[in-house]
Amino acid sequence: MTVVGPFGLSVRDQALEADVQTGLAAVEAGLLDATKSEVPFITEAARHLVRAGGKRFRPLLVMLAAQFGDPYSPGIVPSAVVVELTHLATLYHDDVMDEAEVRRGVDSANARWGNSVAVLTGDFLFARASHILADLGPEAVRIQAEAFERLVTGQILETAGPRDGREPVEHYLDVIGGKTGSLIAVSGRFGAMMSGADEGVVDILTQYGERLGVAFQLADDVLDIASDSHESGKTPGTDLREGIPTLPVLHVRAQAAAHGRPEDLELVALLDGDLTDDTRHAEALRRLRVHPALEQARRDTVRYAEEARAMLAPLPECYAKAALEELCDAVVHRAG
Repeated sequence: MTVVGPFGLSVRDQALEADVQTGLAAVEAGLLDATKSEVPFITEAARHLVRAGGKRFRPLLVMLAAQFGDPYSPGIVPSAVVVELTHLATLYHDDVMDEAEVRRGVDSANARWGNSVAVLTGDFLFARASHILADLGPEAVRIQAEAFERLVTGQILETAGPRDGREPVEHYLDVIGGKTGSLIAVSGRFGAMMSGADEGVVDILTQYGERLGVAFQLADDVLDIASDSHESGKTPGTDLREGIPTLPVLHVRAQAAAHGRPEDLELVALLDGDLTDDTRHAEALRRLRVHPALEQARRDTVRYAEEARAMLAPLPECYAKAALEELCDAVVHRAG
């Protein structure tokens, strides 16, 4: 049993392990190639987050999904590079919008070079992803375009907030379905499609990726509150400090509105205050960590992960299916 990929995923078959490791190494080389420019400064900026590392969760899913067809088909590695480039590009843009100073343990691109360079570097990565996509055929271009539309729509919905009368938690789940679920769904879809898997298998792995993507983001939400380490790749409480609504906070607000308990109303008032103040921030974290809303968010994470697992039921029993099931466990484990 060998550990590969994010969260210490264990692969129980040597042939599968070799395929996944070889594929991920090829993706890493593809990322370096795709971020190389004739202008040295652009290369430096574009490779900034590539070199900072990351889970490579999306390429891993591409490699595992490809096991249901021909895992050596030529489009698999390029499609994995495309989804990771797209993900990296969104991180450059997200850090500008969030005014983040750190990403993956290093200075964010906007903190290092300014907002303009960060935005344009993200655009450069989108352009390189599109260039690779063009060689994968019009269907791949269409799929990526639809996913990117959903991703941007999710970001806009997050910025605009819920419409009058819309339940904030329901709105938020729609947001992360677009922002996170869409691209992870494409990872499963590309892996299966590029390997020549049956259309039914392609659909199953797409739906699996969608649900796993939502669980993945919800686990991050829980970690932002619950973790004392840097498991999430960010300092705990970062989203809280920046005023980014996450599921535990939304559950607190919902419970305060529904029941009006004094301790909940007091916590909402604290959350509505200035959380850039270290003392207030620490107090908000302390209260959230013992609030039932955090456990409720964990249950939501488990629910989406179990929905993802259930999608796999029609697939034949094999080591790749077992690894996909273990990814569900790994995501839940992150959330405690």
